[in-house]
Amino acid sequence: MPRLDSRRRPAPTPRKRPGATAATPIAFVNALLLAYERYGESPAAVLREGQITPAMLRDPEALITARQMEIVSEGAMRQLDDEALGWFSRKLPWGTLGMLCRASLPSPNLEVALKRWFRHHRLVTDDLTLELSSAAGRATVAIREHRPLGAPSPAPLRGAAEIRGRAMREFCLLSYLRYVHGFACWAVDSRISLLEVGFPFPRPPHGAVYPLLFPGPISFDAAQAHFTFDARYLALPQRRDDRALRAMLQHALPLTVLQYRRDRLLVARVRRHLAEHPGDVHDAETVARHLHLSTRSLHRHLHQEGATLQALKDEVRRDRAVDLLCRTEKPVKQVALAVGFGDEKAFSRAFKAWTGETPRAYRRRAAPA
Repeated sequence: MPRLDSRRRPAPTPRKRPGATAATPIAFVNALLLAYERYGESPAAVLREGQITPAMLRDPEALITARQMEIVSEGAMRQLDDEALGWFSRKLPWGTLGMLCRASLPSPNLEVALKRWFRHHRLVTDDLTLELSSAAGRATVAIREHRPLGAPSPAPLRGAAEIRGRAMREFCLLSYLRYVHGFACWAVDSRISLLEVGFPFPRPPHGAVYPLLFPGPISFDAAQAHFTFDARYLALPQRRDDRALRAMLQHALPLTVLQYRRDRLLVARVRRHLAEHPGDVHDAETVARHLHLSTRSLHRHLHQEGATLQALKDEVRRDRAVDLLCRTEKPVKQVALAVGFGDEKAFSRAFKAWTGETPRAYRRRAAPA
């Protein structure tokens, strides 16, 4: 994925980092090369800088590193002076995406920052629009397509042209969701976990790479390209200023979610999952799987937020027990079972440790006079 920059500098020198994993499908490079075909330019120099050979381009199973993809993407954008890489009816000159980031500063929170990004985006192209909506605690970023992406004319595509058009459309929609997700994470300095990501095309042969690009469940043949996330992220304060933006634009790496190890809403997300699924097994492995994290990452993120899974489980159990004791007439034994205790004595000991009172004493004190 390319860096969002607004200043011209010499193209980066290709250096493979030790241990760099080749996981990016060559199909993305071939989709990018269609922009050269459209503009009648030669990609030879860019491919040479990215160390991508003709044999690799012909091999549908070939994989490259993220660094190689970055070099080729940025090199193509610079050479063609089009950050849209031929997707739209007109070019997005080099620096356009960086300008959109700058136009979103300052904003009081993520919701305002995204709406500004999307509103300003409409000034640079009308081939697609970006939309933000929120309902039932879920926020959704969706892409509305207004004309065929990658098609230089409104004429229907046939044969090889149709195949090329599908490849450009896939790469465009994939890239745009990455841009927006990466910008959102950067703006609030937090990993934003996704509840669901959808693409409006069949699963491609290289579909296995998609979970590496988006931290959430992936679906294909959706009505439109979109991703959803917990709407509470929208209220997080925008933590960046122009100085931070300038620093970000100087980085060799692109806007990527991987650099944001900390999820500032993870504690709230864990607590919500525990409360909404009181009958489930809440061991670390199960909770981590539900949140699309590894068990190690779950413990590390919670530690960064000064919490533990056991403490959150106790907090949710306590709150549910208090609610049942105060708002129902269930016997204490049934309350114990409802909050996950197999025995009333163990529940009573735990409840007294949480509140300083036994369940019966707490119920008597809380009862209306």
